[in-house]
This record gives sequence, structure tokens and C-alpha cells, in this order.
Amino acid sequence: MPVNPQFCHPPRLQLAQTPTPLQCLERLSAATPGPRIWVKRDDLTGSVLSGNKVRKLEFSLAKALQEGCDTVITCGGLQSNHCRATALLCAQLGLKCHLVLRGEPIPPADGNFLLDQLAGASISCYPAAQYQNDLENLLQTQADAYLAQGHKAFIIPTGASDATGVWGYFNAAKEIAADCRRAGIQPKHIICATGSGGTQAGLTAGAFYFLNQTQVWGINVCDDEDWFLIKVASDLADWQALYDLDCNVSAYRAKVIDGYVGPGYALADEAIYRTIADVVKTEGLVLDPVYTGKAFHGLLQERAAGRFGEQGDIVFVHTGGVFGLFPHRQNFEFLA
Repeated sequence: MPVNPQFCHPPRLQLAQTPTPLQCLERLSAATPGPRIWVKRDDLTGSVLSGNKVRKLEFSLAKALQEGCDTVITCGGLQSNHCRATALLCAQLGLKCHLVLRGEPIPPADGNFLLDQLAGASISCYPAAQYQNDLENLLQTQADAYLAQGHKAFIIPTGASDATGVWGYFNAAKEIAADCRRAGIQPKHIICATGSGGTQAGLTAGAFYFLNQTQVWGINVCDDEDWFLIKVASDLADWQALYDLDCNVSAYRAKVIDGYVGPGYALADEAIYRTIADVVKTEGLVLDPVYTGKAFHGLLQERAAGRFGEQGDIVFVHTGGVFGLFPHRQNFEFLA
């Protein structure tokens, strides 16, 4: 019999340092008119394990262990936060890890890619076109190779953004609701960077149950609005079907703010770098050029344009990514 998602979820490992703080950015909020800005500090879910990926991996890796797998295969860009978190967690859990990465590394190793190596992950890098066109086959080829060696592999998709990963930010929405009650606020908007759709999917479903007056917005850092609306809807439909949930996912309101991708995924323009520098200087909050910097820049621009109204509260979900900042060091020369 179907069950309400508020009361049932699959096996979960306790890997993230939660609950994370909810902090008000007083000075930044006061600098210009508009709703107050709060930050859900999911960059503090760990130290090197920090960021949003850990919440989703609690469920993905629990499923891998439940299925008797000793190897985890996943994928992403050279500076993927998800791949770094997966590699480190696999080391922590005693699992083999194989990363299929998009792009060709330029020495010396830096940022997340360096941490992948330190964690002992096996790494296969492919040119962007081959990765884009043949990813499913590349992942399965690695799984077959491990099977031939006597290992059972579990494949986690990009960003752990699938039906299993939805649980990570469904539960996070419940945590945010409790944070807001303690702070005495009822946020009108929750905003996150969206790069593979899983975080936004979980927040969208969770907000429906725990924050029913709150709209979740994803600010896309790649692709476009239509791609993310389809991806979020697909993840939620799979979530409902896989776990036999008694819920109407068509009632969940996914929304995307497009226009802040800039030159492309993992590429940024000077406006993003200056926003990152200004936020660090004003609030001591560190963003990154791939995800949170773009999303927070978009939040500030849309807030100034009046999209979120004149009053109330906005919660920005800081999804981590600090290690992705260092390979972009040359773009902060304006600070000299």
C-alpha cells in the first residue's frame, strides 16, 4: 500500500554533520532594499566532505551497501564536488571508487581533482564530446570490468541526482522548516544552485510538505530552464514510482531562474568573481564560481529587480564547493 513520504524513507547512512546552521546575512541584506537574506550553511556538512552531495550520498551509498556492492562508480567534471565527496566517503567506508571525469587534466592537480587522487580513487578522464555522447556506456564498461575481476559495482549518476538522491534534500527541507521556526521566520522563497537537478527536486518535494507557503527556485548553472523543469519532474516521478509513495508530484511547483549560466558550466565572468569577493568581504561567506557564486549573484540581481518582493525572508541553500574556487585563482587578479 502506498505510504506518505513524510513517514517512510529507504536505508540511510549518517555521513553528514547535520543540522547545519541557518544564518542571517545582516549587512548584505541591509545594503539594498528587499527581503532579508538567510543562508542554510550546507557548506558545513563536513570539512573536506562539505556540501550538498553528502546528504544525497547518505542514501545512495546505503543502497550500494544493501545490494552487497564493494565498488562505486560515478561521474562528473574534473572539479566535480560530487566526485570528490564520493571518493572520500568510499575511502571512509572501505569501498573502491572509480571516477569517470569529463575533460583532460592540466597538471599540477588542484582543488577537487587533487582530493580525488589523495582519496585513492581510480580515475578515467575523457574528452568532453566523448563523455557527453557516451557516458552511459563508459560507466557500464567500467562496471563490467570490475565484475570480471570479481567485484560488484554500484553506479551513481551525476550529482547522485536520481530517485534515491531525492531523499537527501527532502529531509533537508524538513530541517530548514525547523530552522525557520526557531528563527521565527516564514520564508517566501528558497533558492539553490541547480546543476544536475537532484537538490532542487528534493527541496521542491520537501517544501510542499514542510514549508507549504514557500517557493523553491533553482538558479541553473548549466543547460537551460526547460532542461531542469523536465529533469526535476522526471526525478520526482521516479521517486514516487520507485518507493511507491502516496503523493501527487504534479502538485509540486518547480521553478527555475535562467540567465546566469554565463560563458558555460564551470566558467564564469568578472561579475561573478566580483560578487564572490564582495560577499566574502562583507559577510565572511565563501562562494565558488561553478555553483554558489552564480546562484548567489542571480539572487542579488533578481532581488534588486523586485522578483522576490520588498519584504519577507529568502533562504539561500549554500551547497558548498569551496575547493572549486582554487583552480580559478587567476580570475581574482583584480584584488591585487
